[in-house]
Amino acid sequence: MAMVADDIAALIRAALPDAEVTITDLAGDGDHYAAHVVSAAFRGQSRIAQHKAVYAALGGRMGGVLHALQLTTAVPISAA
Repeated sequence: MAMVADDIAALIRAALPDAEVTITDLAGDGDHYAAHVVSAAFRGQSRIAQHKAVYAALGGRMGGVLHALQLTTAVPISAA
């Protein structure tokens, strides 16, 4: 049972409303995705904490309807 990329992005944005989310279907099968998530909410958090926040947003779907997610997270770059 696969997930649609738009559903993954919507779940992340629901938990992190300011997030810029880019989802890529890596294998074209709806089971293997890459997600790049940029959010100010990540400021001051370790990379592990950032990833945990995204996984929490997915509500336990990892390993079930969402088989694999290559995840990168970042804090927005401030304009100087």
